[in-house]
Amino acid sequence: MSPHGSSFFSQPKSVWAVAFAAVVSFMGLGLVDPILPAIAHDLDASPSDVELLFTSYFAFTGISMLVSSVVASRIGTKRTLLAGLSLIIVFSALAGASNSIGAIVGLRAGWGLGNALFIATALAVIVGAASGGVAGAVMLYEAALGLGISVGPLLGGELGGVSWRGPFFGVAVLMAIGFIAIAKFLPPTPPPPAQERVSVLEPLRALRHRPIRGSGLTAIFYNFGFFTLLGYAPFPLHLGIHELGYTFTAWGLMLAVFAVFVAPRLSSRFGDVRGLAAALAGIVAVLVVMGVLHDSQTALIVCVIVSGSFFGITNTLMTQVVMESAPVPRPIASSAYSFVRFCGGAIAPFVAGKLAEHVSVQAPFYLGAAMTAIAIGVLWLYRTALVPVAETAPSLAEEPADDRGALVVAVAGPSAREVCAMIVPLARARATRVHVLHVVERDVLAGEDAIDLESTAAANDLVESCTAELRQADVAVVGELLHAVGSHVDVARRILGRAAELSATAIVLGPETRHGPLGAHVGAVIARDAHSHVIILHPAAGPLGRPDGRPRPMNPAQLWQTSGT
Repeated sequence: MSPHGSSFFSQPKSVWAVAFAAVVSFMGLGLVDPILPAIAHDLDASPSDVELLFTSYFAFTGISMLVSSVVASRIGTKRTLLAGLSLIIVFSALAGASNSIGAIVGLRAGWGLGNALFIATALAVIVGAASGGVAGAVMLYEAALGLGISVGPLLGGELGGVSWRGPFFGVAVLMAIGFIAIAKFLPPTPPPPAQERVSVLEPLRALRHRPIRGSGLTAIFYNFGFFTLLGYAPFPLHLGIHELGYTFTAWGLMLAVFAVFVAPRLSSRFGDVRGLAAALAGIVAVLVVMGVLHDSQTALIVCVIVSGSFFGITNTLMTQVVMESAPVPRPIASSAYSFVRFCGGAIAPFVAGKLAEHVSVQAPFYLGAAMTAIAIGVLWLYRTALVPVAETAPSLAEEPADDRGALVVAVAGPSAREVCAMIVPLARARATRVHVLHVVERDVLAGEDAIDLESTAAANDLVESCTAELRQADVAVVGELLHAVGSHVDVARRILGRAAELSATAIVLGPETRHGPLGAHVGAVIARDAHSHVIILHPAAGPLGRPDGRPRPMNPAQLWQTSGT
């Protein structure tokens, strides 16, 4: 459980500069959709040739994910940001000035490299420079991501209505503004110490782990369906540039809304794997319907827009599964996963175009549905590996792992050590060990990335200070870190799950769980669903023990709630 405040509008100019550039960067996902038919017509290119714009962009984005963290760890985040923006400005402007489809395809690859360098560091910069804590920075980043995804097709349609070159030049101009603002307002960011530098081989090594390999394979087959719809659908729709822009803007809005608001609810109710399987099944159904009703323009428009909801849910739940089950640090897991999913799915638009040219109009939709169905099978095959990973604080690793029957204390915030001090007489009276838990929350950002709302070092310090407090009182204790990906309710479920594994005699919570950053519903969920007593303490009420060390009855100010059997 991680304490964090929230602030959205009160941000330094440097944060707004990076957020503005992030909006423009995320526009790249759907920016070219409305102009694909126009490019094919004006440059005398086939659909498969035009769809290489997606293939080169996403393939180089995926490959670049392996090196983006390496670059940032050597030259610093500001220089990495500016390098990424420079590449986007140059390659998007050159693409707008090109007169051949081959040149544009090659230049889009450079655009993908720049985008990877920017995206890999933008979140870290916003979090580091934002005021009001991590939560405000996360809100700002999610707003930029959602705005970019939804507005990209709209801008592409409006500028494309003038010329298909318009969206490329528009991105170059907007990114130039972002470059100037970041260069002026963002303070220098020196590279981290040499011992913290990342190797390009670490994400590749991470693929040896079964959870990352399973989630990556699932993403490859799912992204085949995703990129088929994104890259191929504009051709059978037979819409004008403006109409295509409006259609894919609605698609982007659905994706952003369902990724941020609906996916966490499905995860809480059904679990990540089941919710993900259901969303993938929805994508299969939509693609099959598009294949069957390919002659109906209205049906295709509706299906494109509806598919955004399933894609949004899938993106978020896939990211949650990766981040929750990965046995390696989050940045490495993210790089490995992004490399596999982008590179694996990038070929889909080109294959879809070839199928349409040589087989039938509906064939790409059926292939996309089949590949997404395979993703469901892969997900089911690896389901046992895609489970949350627990961590033990490094300095506590020598402690015994068997704490069955312990008193579980879930700590968070500034009152954590006081809460541990208060339970000393309770632990003595029960003659039981104490198992201190701290849950580090990870927030999934519109299905594209995830961030820890608290550093591992800070979490370790919190657990160590709590266990030290108890050891000084001669109480047997062990500390443990857990991660929860998703909503605050997931924090409650992680605590409940661990308490059940330990056959805990009681669960003790502090005031942060009741009225603090996590909200009262976390304590309410634990109190409702626990199979043991739940005790929520208020340190301000004073100690629980008498001067002679014997426990005394808890007064209402000290004990807010108990439940269980």
